[in-house]
Amino acid sequence: MSFPGLPRSAPGEVLLVCTCYEGDEARWGDLLDEIGGRREGGAFVLADGRVRLRPVEGGGWHYLHGGNVPALLPGGGPVPPVVVLADISVVYGGSGPLLVDVAAIPGRAVRVASARLGEVLDALLRGALAFDDLVRAMDRYGEYQGDRGRPAFPAPTPRARRSFPALPATDAALLVRTDFGDEQGWRALLDELGGVDEDGFLNADPDFDEIDEDDFPLRALTVDDRVFEGLTPGQVPALVPPEKHTTLVALADARTFAGPGRPLTVVDLYDIPGHVAVLPGREVGSMACNLEIANMDFYDFVAVEGVRPWWEG
Repeated sequence: MSFPGLPRSAPGEVLLVCTCYEGDEARWGDLLDEIGGRREGGAFVLADGRVRLRPVEGGGWHYLHGGNVPALLPGGGPVPPVVVLADISVVYGGSGPLLVDVAAIPGRAVRVASARLGEVLDALLRGALAFDDLVRAMDRYGEYQGDRGRPAFPAPTPRARRSFPALPATDAALLVRTDFGDEQGWRALLDELGGVDEDGFLNADPDFDEIDEDDFPLRALTVDDRVFEGLTPGQVPALVPPEKHTTLVALADARTFAGPGRPLTVVDLYDIPGHVAVLPGREVGSMACNLEIANMDFYDFVAVEGVRPWWEG
């Protein structure tokens, strides 16, 4: 799937992009009423006039995800710190708008309560808040300063910025090796997850009649390339090509080879791009299956600080 480029924003202006449509009609839900402010010249003026939020509509952006946003911004001008998406979770799920980082670690995202959008954007534009601050204060559902549990494994906010190539396009999951200090551990992980074929696929052609529903195998394309050494969750969404609907990306990082159960760091690509869930490798196949059939949400797999995860019950 390809998306049209986004328009250039004026200095001090933030784009509010609708990504949910019925036919060619943009669906905003109650968002435009909930954010407050006043209309002025096609924009919403918030935070006592300090923030201008410009709605952007067009059916070509239907199902646009946060990780796709950085590549759609026009070059050759100043980079805005953030783009705001009004997605299906806003329209039909009662969630707050999705703020997408397009400056610090492009493609990662966080949600903000609709009524606080002007306040948070004002702080970002003034430099009183950094996007890292939003990520550090996310709850289990990916909402900034939300009250639904602190993640036991918050997404890291690395200082160093590195460029990485695009990840392979696949309609399955991706298992990406990011730590190269334990070759034997990597091979053992692949064996425990079912083994890879000559094309690097885990469980490429499973026999569904023989599958244990409580131990669903992870069907994933493995990526074993040192060019991805040190890749962090927030950098992942912008590297996933939009041509295919990749289920999830699981990182085999330093934690994988140091902890019991070979835990993988799974990255959300869609609801809160860059949000993480850390769980034993044997559980990731079930997670991918449940996400693919929309039986569960990503946050169902995010462990909460001080609470024993359900999969350890």
